[in-house]
Amino acid sequence: MSVVLENLAAVLILVASFFLLVGAIGLIRFPDFYMRLHAPTKASTLGVGGVLIASMLVTLAHGRPGIAELLITLFVFVTAPVSANLMAQAALHMRLASRALVPRDAVPERRAADR
Repeated sequence: MSVVLENLAAVLILVASFFLLVGAIGLIRFPDFYMRLHAPTKASTLGVGGVLIASMLVTLAHGRPGIAELLITLFVFVTAPVSANLMAQAALHMRLASRALVPRDAVPERRAADR
């Protein structure tokens, strides 16, 4: 039984490391604050969650429930989106410019002018 749990934990760590790598590459490659904010909050949250769940499985295989890992996982999944939202609101309040192109139909004034 413990071999199966340890193998599953190894697969989870591999998947989590992929998500962490994607988040790190996105943080480096994206050109502005809003895009950089997206990469770590989505991909890295899944990466950290995968590592913590793998840790829970390993501790379960050794006979100890992973309550601490469960609490850390819940804390990360709750706080990451909230902190990203607060940082985005602060950037909007400071009128930080974005390099992303806004589609014409996203702005109500442009939609009315096109009709």
